[in-house]
Amino acid sequence: MASMNDKDYYAILGVSKDASTEEIRKAFQQKARKLHPDVNKEPDAEERFKEVSEAYAVLSDDEKRRRYDAMRSGAPFAGGYSGQAPRGGYGDPFAGGPYAWGPFGASTRRQSRAYRPRQGADVVIDVMVGADKAASGMRRGVTYQRYAACDHCHGTGSVEAEHSETCPTCGGRGRISVDLGSIFGIGVMEMECPECEGTGRVVADPCDVCGGTGRTLTASEVVVDIPAGSHDGDEVRVPGMGNAGTNGEAAGDFVCRVCVPEERLTPSQANGFALIGFAVPFVVFGLITGSLGSFSLFIAALVVAGLVMVVRGGVKLSRRWWRNAGMALGNGASQGFTIALFVTLMFSCTAGLGRVGYMGRGF
Repeated sequence: MASMNDKDYYAILGVSKDASTEEIRKAFQQKARKLHPDVNKEPDAEERFKEVSEAYAVLSDDEKRRRYDAMRSGAPFAGGYSGQAPRGGYGDPFAGGPYAWGPFGASTRRQSRAYRPRQGADVVIDVMVGADKAASGMRRGVTYQRYAACDHCHGTGSVEAEHSETCPTCGGRGRISVDLGSIFGIGVMEMECPECEGTGRVVADPCDVCGGTGRTLTASEVVVDIPAGSHDGDEVRVPGMGNAGTNGEAAGDFVCRVCVPEERLTPSQANGFALIGFAVPFVVFGLITGSLGSFSLFIAALVVAGLVMVVRGGVKLSRRWWRNAGMALGNGASQGFTIALFVTLMFSCTAGLGRVGYMGRGF
């Protein structure tokens, strides 16, 4: 969900920024009647209805509207916020993504007061290694992009304050209410607070460098030791070199995934072996129930199609390659087991009824 800073509530309701409370109420009533999910069956009607309701919830409340107007003007604390404004202000509070580029080449970041501590995700990079290097081991330097802790606020997202504060828009509930009783007679509707994004807490004075998240995108370099005897799919972890967490949380790991072409199945080959494996349960149950002949054409089609997909990618002599092929066969067999069991049992039962007759031998 986009934050309050990213939405033009006046445009959503179709009113001017100096519209009166009565004009805002009438505009909301008009749009809400058209977009209500019980009336409008378009796929995005419910989402648009919530967006209109959110705009009305903010603009119909004088205090919330003052804070919203203050954020739009680049003075986020002028409308009742406590604390001091961060150096540099908010710039363009309606910039698109966190690294959108403005018309003059200046980078603008999405500002968000939402206090949302989350542990950083791992960064996974595939490193191609030849079979001989994988066997003997090697050291490889990798340059990559990741989110690192912001140097300006030291990863907390706040320049001056040490702690987050209660969201002034929702009072810490994480949700805001919109009274729809006068329009639809359904009472009060609750929705996620657009300022704190449902957390109930906000950053007191968001850092103007990272936008309050506590992290910035940067280029990093790490040296990975790939141990001797590595194989395709093995992973080497470097702790703490993944994406930094938001608002001071721990960073994830850098994960180097070893890729050995001589041992790797192509996606087409993996699907081919899975098709062949899918046919195996039909062969086994067909032999047990004596109905193999009835499935022979189906089984042959699966096997031929699978072999074509495997041979097209080139068969390799590596032991690890055949091990991966066996795993793909096993996956296909496990997927086909239940279907093959059900089909062969149903076929056996119907074939038996056909020989005996539906009313039995005595009739």
